[in-house]
Amino acid sequence: MSALLMILVSALTAYVLIYYNVFRGSRCRSRATLKGRTAVVTGSNTGIGKATALDLAKRGARVILACRNQEKAEAAVYDIRRESGNAAVLFMHLDLASLKSVRSFAETFLKTEPRLDLLINNAGMMGPGRTEDGFGMAFGVNHLGHFLLTLLLLDRLKASGNSRIINVSALLHRLGSVDFNTLNTHKALVTGQSSWHCFRAYCHSKLCNVLFTRELANHLEGTSVTCYSLHPGVIATDFVRNMSLWVRLLLLLPFSKLFFLDSEGGAQTTLHCALQDGLEPLSGRYFSSCGLQEVSTAGRDDALARKLWEVSERLCGLS
Repeated sequence: MSALLMILVSALTAYVLIYYNVFRGSRCRSRATLKGRTAVVTGSNTGIGKATALDLAKRGARVILACRNQEKAEAAVYDIRRESGNAAVLFMHLDLASLKSVRSFAETFLKTEPRLDLLINNAGMMGPGRTEDGFGMAFGVNHLGHFLLTLLLLDRLKASGNSRIINVSALLHRLGSVDFNTLNTHKALVTGQSSWHCFRAYCHSKLCNVLFTRELANHLEGTSVTCYSLHPGVIATDFVRNMSLWVRLLLLLPFSKLFFLDSEGGAQTTLHCALQDGLEPLSGRYFSSCGLQEVSTAGRDDALARKLWEVSERLCGLS
């Protein structure tokens, strides 16, 4: 065997081992059926949100696609209904970059939907700009909008019994921190708008997801509602569409085509947290590859989690 052929065989073998053992991830093994249950999935018109909504619809759930873009969401509703054979898949407008929109969504939902069994806070973004309320986009969309949405729907979750809240975080929370001085003065987690700043803001917001879940579990103690955060895996989706062209090319080509999970693979840990029996004692914890994982030191800081909760309440006008 020539040296070149040996190198190619070795490279292919290494790729297969890395892909199947590191990047491919595990599968949700739950066979739960969801007839009579209702789920809300944010950001579900594309990517892992759409894959999550499709799986829940196939299990018989009534699924609400909570999305900003009506045209894309209605197309996703059509696709999911067709593929699942479930007509109880609906679109409701939700723009997480607007606290007014979050309140409007919650008001409409509470008027029209008698129960809520699964709240899956899936939507996420990385990019520059400000929300309608003047917050940095990553903080406003990835954390604050979901924080307000969850609290507004909490009583309906409690009334439905054995409900779950799933917050999609990321492994990059390990690079995150929360600077409350920056948050107070700039209404954002970073001070700039460059690609590097946007990346840092994303990491910080994913830490907020972990901290929110940790403190939420304390508030839910003694109720029938549990909550979980998770890393979905390294996913080939379009959530970086707001980033500069060179960043998108660097992240998506060619590395993503070789190693990243597809949307269905990326939905597996979300589905595990939503459906797997026996997770109730692990409320507030963090999962990856359909298994319990440890978070960063900052992600285990109870004082930081409590302060983030208090600040978030104030910023949402709840305190």
